[in-house]
Amino acid sequence: MLAIVAAVLFGLALLFDLADVATGSIGSAELTTLGLLLLALHLAGYGTTWHRRWSRRR
Repeated sequence: MLAIVAAVLFGLALLFDLADVATGSIGSAELTTLGLLLLALHLAGYGTTWHRRWSRRR
């Protein structure tokens, strides 16, 4: 899920950069930084839907 959000942010950053748009304090550099943060969290395993259970089976 975080990788999808990161991809959307990278797309928005690209569009902002191509159109030279800056909305207040959020520009293409901030969106790229946020996208990299979300991508790093995704690669670290946060935000995934897979959970490990630590119970033993008999």
